[in-house]
Amino acid sequence: MAFFSQLNLQEILQTLSVLQWIPAYVLLGAIPILLVPYFLVFTKFWMLSVLTLAWLAYDWNTHSQGGRRSAWVRKWTLWKYFRNYFPIKLMKTHDLSPKHNYIIANHPHGILSFGVFINFATEATGFARIFPGITPSVGTLEGIFWIPIVREYIMSMGVCPVSKLALKYLLTQNGSGNAVVVVVGGAAEALLCRPGVSTIYLKEHKGFVKLALKTGAHLVPSYSFGENEVYNQETFPEGTWLRFFQKTFQDTFKKILGLNFCTFHGRGLTQDSWGFLPFNRPITTVVGEPLPIPRIKRPDQKTVDKYHTLYISALRKLFDQHKVQYGVSETQELTII
Repeated sequence: MAFFSQLNLQEILQTLSVLQWIPAYVLLGAIPILLVPYFLVFTKFWMLSVLTLAWLAYDWNTHSQGGRRSAWVRKWTLWKYFRNYFPIKLMKTHDLSPKHNYIIANHPHGILSFGVFINFATEATGFARIFPGITPSVGTLEGIFWIPIVREYIMSMGVCPVSKLALKYLLTQNGSGNAVVVVVGGAAEALLCRPGVSTIYLKEHKGFVKLALKTGAHLVPSYSFGENEVYNQETFPEGTWLRFFQKTFQDTFKKILGLNFCTFHGRGLTQDSWGFLPFNRPITTVVGEPLPIPRIKRPDQKTVDKYHTLYISALRKLFDQHKVQYGVSETQELTII
C-alpha cells in the first residue's frame, strides 16, 4: 500500500502503461509458441493449431506489403499515459509534402527506443496532425512477424520489418505520402547508450542512403534528445570476471537471437527505488528538413558516399541547433563512429 500512497492516480496509470509494454509482447508471443504445439499434439483441439498455422501461411506476405494498421489501436488512451510518463514529445522543423515518400532516419537507438515507438507507432503525440497526409511505418526485426498474435498486434500500430522487401514496397508500390522510420544504428547502438553520451553508429551504415537512392525517397534526419537519459547502463572494467561474464553473455545472446544484451537499470515502482522502469526524463524527437534524393536504379558507391556525407552534415546541423534547448551542453558534440 505504500506504493499507492505515494502516487496519485495519474502517476499510477502512467507507470502501469510503461510497465505493461515489454511483458505484453512476451505474453502475446508465449501464447502461440506454447499453445499451438500443445494443442496440436496433446489435445482434441488440434484443429485450432492447424487453422492458426494455415492463416499464418496464407497471410505470410502481409507484413511485407504495408501490413494491416488500425487507427483505433494507434489512438489508444494507453499510449497517452505512456507518453506522459516521461514525457515524450514530437517536434517538426519542416513540413513533409504528401507528394513524396520519405525515409526518416532516427538516432540514437537508446535501450528500447521509447521516442520512436510513441512518436511514430502511435498517435499519442499527434503525428497525423503534425504531418498531415503522411503515413509512418516503423521498421523492426522481421523475426517478430513470424509469431502469431504478436504480428497482428504490431502490424496494427504500423510497424513493418526493416527488410529491403518491406521498405521498398512502401516506398515504391504504395503510392506517395509514406514515411518509413529506421533507427539507423540498430540494436548494436544500444551498447553505446548511457546518460550524457551522444555517440551513434553511422560512418559505415549506408544501406538507408542506398535505399533512398534506389527509390527516390527523401531522407529526413531525426534525433531523439533524452533517449539515452532514461536508463543507466553498466560496462564492467576490462580484466575483471564481471566483464568476462558480461561479454561472454552478450556475444552468446547476439549469436543465438541476433540481439544485443545490455546491462542496464532504471527506477522501481517508486521514484527513489531501483528497478527496470525507465527514469521519468523527457524525450523529444526532433524531425529535420527533408533532403531531396534523386532516383537512381543502380547507384555507385561514390554516389552513395556523397549523399551519406550530406546526410551526416544535415544531422549534425539538426543536433547543434536543438541540443541546448533539450538539455545537452553547448560544448557537447555529436560523436559519429
